[in-house]
Amino acid sequence: MEILSQAGQLLLSLSILIVLHEMGHFLLAKAFKTRVEKFYLFFDAGFSLFKKKIGETEYGIGWLPLGGYVKISGMIDESMDKEAMKKPPQPWEFRSKKTWQRLLIMLGGVMVNFLLAVFLYIIVSYTWGEKYVPMENLKYGVVVDSIGYDLGIRNGDKILMLDDRKVDRWTSIPHDLLIFEPQTMKVERDGKIIEIDIDESILPRILKSEARLVLPRFPFEIDVLYEGLPAEKAGIQLGDKVIALDGEPIQFYDEFQSFLAKQPDLAFSMTVKRESEIIDFPITSNESGLIGIRANFDDFYFFESVEHKYNIIEAIPAGIVKGWETTQSYLKSLKMLLSPKKYEAHKSLGGFIKIASFFPPTWDWHHFWNFTAFLSIMLAIMNLLPIPALDGGHVMFLLFEMISGRKPGDKFMEYAQMVGMVLLLSLLVYANMNDIIGLFQ
Repeated sequence: MEILSQAGQLLLSLSILIVLHEMGHFLLAKAFKTRVEKFYLFFDAGFSLFKKKIGETEYGIGWLPLGGYVKISGMIDESMDKEAMKKPPQPWEFRSKKTWQRLLIMLGGVMVNFLLAVFLYIIVSYTWGEKYVPMENLKYGVVVDSIGYDLGIRNGDKILMLDDRKVDRWTSIPHDLLIFEPQTMKVERDGKIIEIDIDESILPRILKSEARLVLPRFPFEIDVLYEGLPAEKAGIQLGDKVIALDGEPIQFYDEFQSFLAKQPDLAFSMTVKRESEIIDFPITSNESGLIGIRANFDDFYFFESVEHKYNIIEAIPAGIVKGWETTQSYLKSLKMLLSPKKYEAHKSLGGFIKIASFFPPTWDWHHFWNFTAFLSIMLAIMNLLPIPALDGGHVMFLLFEMISGRKPGDKFMEYAQMVGMVLLLSLLVYANMNDIIGLFQ
């Protein structure tokens, strides 16, 4: 069910983005009295799932969910309608329009995507506001994974600065390390300020890893008990606070993880505090090295949070700022692909499976609209890349025409379109193959 939920969220999100992107082209084409022959969600190679002609335009849904398209008369696009291009230009065709009009038609999709992202960020800000736990409120510091440890962070550290940038949110640390490329990190450890030099060779591991690098350090309070496993059989109860293992005092869940380390058939005593009572329980881990408990990992429960509620007037600038910051961040992330030796970003390219994994396993409208806004910006930027077959490729040739006064020939445009389509299909296959390979690693 989790997979179906994530797939459903991905399909709905992409459908919204594709329809509105193509609507941008459609509306500007209509504004300049350009005929639109087809408007399709998904590709209809060979056949369509649904189609209906209204006026001069056929509206439909294709069977291949790799995008969508509008077929504009007199334009060399993915339809590769060469026969129509052999006929004399007609007043309603794309090729008969002024250069600036053709440029706006081609930019219509990305303009809608950028505007949609800002609109969604405004709505998310107004509806849900913002709530988070600042790094300074993580009174027990953080817990690190193996990458964080190699970076120089230790369990219990409080991360203060990345170069001269204050760390406000622990969730943004991997992002900030990759995007801003700081040289140093300041942490508070045992009451002392320590400066750590950041080794840039670790950046590819951060990019490739799906771990958060750091998590809040939580006290060991039991939140889940699995029926029939050793802890439940021994008499452990929900809400018990674990304070010692084999007589040795502990406070945090990561200390318990280090103690047990999935050792099968390990016999030990667990001391818990239940209200005002201290109780010892003898426990033996099962053959998998587990005892069947889960700690409480709710940072809003343990730590003081910051919450912002926005009225509609306040939500507008908040949404605009969020859209601008997201655009800048994504542009900076693209430059990693231009430094393959440093970042190995090409190894982290993902397709539909990876994108779907960013949606939560249960339907969450807050996350859905927030991530759809991000995908809208991503779609806009990717479409602006100067690759033939993308909007950016057409824009590139139109700008050349406006500057030079010379229009690229139809035959050149046909070849450029074919090269662009081959390149895009190759990237699509590569990204999705990375997904498939990742499932078996």
